[in-house]
This record gives sequence, structure tokens and C-alpha cells, in this order.
Amino acid sequence: MTVKQLRAFLAVAQALSFAQACERLHLSQSALSLSIKALEESLGGALFSRTTRNVRLTPEGEALLPLARRLMADWDNARDEIRQRFELELGRVTVAAMPSFAGNLLPGILKDFRARYPKISATIQDVINEDVIDLVQIGQVELGVAFEPPAASRLTFTPLYVDRFVAVVPSDSPLANRSDMAWDHLLQEPFIALQRPSAVRYMLEETLAERGQSLPVELESHQLSTVGRMVSAGLGVSAVPALCIGQMQALGAVCLPLHDPVIERPIGVLQSSERGLSVAGQALLDTLMATPFNAVGLVSTQV
Repeated sequence: MTVKQLRAFLAVAQALSFAQACERLHLSQSALSLSIKALEESLGGALFSRTTRNVRLTPEGEALLPLARRLMADWDNARDEIRQRFELELGRVTVAAMPSFAGNLLPGILKDFRARYPKISATIQDVINEDVIDLVQIGQVELGVAFEPPAASRLTFTPLYVDRFVAVVPSDSPLANRSDMAWDHLLQEPFIALQRPSAVRYMLEETLAERGQSLPVELESHQLSTVGRMVSAGLGVSAVPALCIGQMQALGAVCLPLHDPVIERPIGVLQSSERGLSVAGQALLDTLMATPFNAVGLVSTQV
């Protein structure tokens, strides 16, 4: 059965007149008759009994009528839903983002997105960098926001900006009066780090190891907010991506530019190189790409 045949059947069944059905469907008598004939042949028997004076449904036609109505209602509903998705009047987008981005920049971006597309829902997974990569790879989310992954991940990486690590020190420490900080000076203090397998932890350790340095880790936590509170309490110092500056300051810590070495990494959007985006997913990607990240207080350089 085709949609065209079912529409023809319903028009005739409701009007019990081929002539009236032709007017309703804007079809010729021959075209309508061919549709009904093809439907009857596909089902195996007559759906209408026709005389020169009237048209009636056969018992099989009577049985088909409620089924045809339900099928056409389902078809119309499905068509309307897909049309709404294409027109961004309906839909959902799924995103995974590392906590530093999810907690600091993503809310403002989602506010802009929802202002443009208020009927599109979003599901956010706030997970560590490595889990962002995994979720995009297995297709559990459409988009991910993370540091640039290794080439072996087979993901498409679209850079948003380059984030630079900054020092985080207690506000009542003499270090807070400095204009910037060298790693040699920072590493003389008790260091508070994110726990492994945090990508931030690995980046710092790998870069410093290349210079023969190591992190003097005395305290560690899974959460950036906990790191910031421990620094604010005077338990030590830390280093975080610049996108966390606002969060660290809100917790009572002071952030300073770090140098010797300057450690920076691209942050961008991940998507599968094998699966296309939904219309809603593409709209969110466009919103991310249009965001002026230099305007949100980052000390980094736009890619």
C-alpha cells in the first residue's frame, strides 16, 4: 500500500462517490480508479461494490477503513514531526563537555542557542576530557567539547580557541601581589592537582617532565571547584585552564599568567567523522563557532 492509494481509498470511502473524491483530491476519474484498482490488487480483493447508482464498502473495505485512518494519522504525524525537526521547531541535541568548559562557558552559549531555538532541548554530559572523546566515538552524543584528541581517535576536531594555563594562588599569599608567575616559583609551593585520569593533570605533567620538572602534588581532587576552595583556604597552589578564571575568582582565589613554560592547548568541538549531525546538532555547532571566545575574559589567542 502506498500513501497515495490510502488517501484515494479514504476519500472514496468517506464520500461514497468517485466524482466527489476526485474533486477533493484534485485527480482525474481515471487516475483515482487506477489508484483504487492497484490497492485492491495489492490486498487481494475488492474494497468497494459499485453500481451505476451508488458506491458501497465491501466487508473488507469496512475492515480497512479504521486501519487506513490510523495509518494516515500516523503518517501525517510522522511527517509533521520530521518537518518540525528540519525547521528547528522540535528536536534534541546531545553534548558532552569537559567540566571546565561545561561549568564556565557552556551555560552562556546554551542561553544564546535557546534564545534562537527555544523548542530544541539539550542534554549535557559533564565528564572528563577522555570520556568526552569516548562518548562521541560510540555515538552516545553528537558533539563534544574537549582538548584536541590524538589523531588515532578518528574524530573531526574543529578548534574554537587556544586556552592557556594560569596559576591559582590564595588571595592572602604574597604570590597574589605578583603580575605573573614562572613555573619555577609556583612549583616551590605545595601543589593541588586534579586527580588522574584528568587531561589537565596529564598535560601539566608531560610538559613539565620534558623540562625535567615535576608537580609537587600534596593534595588532589576530582573537582575543579574543590581545587579552587583548597587553594582559597591557603592549602597550596594550582594551575588550571584560563577558562576557569571566573570560577577560581568566585571561590576566593587569585589567577596569574604562567610562563617559562607557557602551556597552552587548543579546545574545540568533536564530532564523528563517519556520522552526520542532526539539524539541531548542526545549529548548536554553528552557535559554538559563532561565539567570540576572546570576549569572555580568556587570556588566550583565538585560533
